[in-house]
Amino acid sequence: MKHFTLIIVFLIFLSSCVGTPEIAATETVVTPGTSTTLPVTSFREIWGYVVAGQEAALRRGLPITDVGYFGAEVNMYGALTNVPNRQNLAGFTGKVHLVVTCGSNSLTYFTLMPGSPQRAALITDLIAATRNFDGLNIDFENIPPRSGEAFLSFLRELRVGLPENKMLTIALYARTRTLANDVYDYEKIKPLVDRIFVMGYDEHWGGGPAGPVSSIRWSRSVAEYSMRVIGPEKLVMGIPFYGRAWVDTNHHRALIHSTIERLINTYNAQVRRENGIPTFDYVANVSVKVYFEDDISLSTRFEMLKSMNVRAIGFWRIGQETQKVWDILRLEQ
Repeated sequence: MKHFTLIIVFLIFLSSCVGTPEIAATETVVTPGTSTTLPVTSFREIWGYVVAGQEAALRRGLPITDVGYFGAEVNMYGALTNVPNRQNLAGFTGKVHLVVTCGSNSLTYFTLMPGSPQRAALITDLIAATRNFDGLNIDFENIPPRSGEAFLSFLRELRVGLPENKMLTIALYARTRTLANDVYDYEKIKPLVDRIFVMGYDEHWGGGPAGPVSSIRWSRSVAEYSMRVIGPEKLVMGIPFYGRAWVDTNHHRALIHSTIERLINTYNAQVRRENGIPTFDYVANVSVKVYFEDDISLSTRFEMLKSMNVRAIGFWRIGQETQKVWDILRLEQ
């Protein structure tokens, strides 16, 4: 059995700050389950993604106005597929938005190409599929640089084709400043949609160095830029419910023979053969670093965003959260 040394780092803020809070990151020891009195924060809109097949995570009575129902996608032929059944969320009384994704740069490039039959068919199918929903949420995260203008015209066609009572919304990567030639240019996209869900997470991700999925300081910078460029009327500020773990050593890798010999010698491994192929096992200590969210860190985010006059927040995703979060979150009356 592998032995794991678990290092949990948690970011908090000084609760005594007044006015616009200064961000003070600290590292301290936190005991899970510690009782803390937290403020109840209210927002005009609260969004949450729900994944098809995990609808039970959306419990009755949660303070949620809008659900992004995840997982329609564009398949390898450019056609719409895996549209979830709206009736699976029949018990939810708020708005339900069909979320559609497109999974690769090359597929997105050819799907968005103006004048192509695939693009025309996809737009027709998206408009038809949205009849059973309150809106359409575009979550294309792999748009190549050449497709910026094609993406904008794609959104324009959707906006024209959707009935006036259907919302067109979009999920966009987090930004802290304006980028040159950005295919996700907030300012250009804003007039074409009803809401922009800024994905305020993955500041640190699985393929990079360890760190918070969304540090408070970084989250504030994202919110400040988003409020300035998008404005409070259309902004939905995304917040992570999930955490992430980093391992200090990657044992899943190709090995040259000198490395194999070193492992055998270091761990005194016993080599055996399986159908003629040499193999061995060894046990190594692994250090794991985890960053996560609890009710205290989420409350800090809520209060910070509220102080910035952010009106709408949203979560990736329902089912990943600490249940304590619902004790400190309300809809504005």
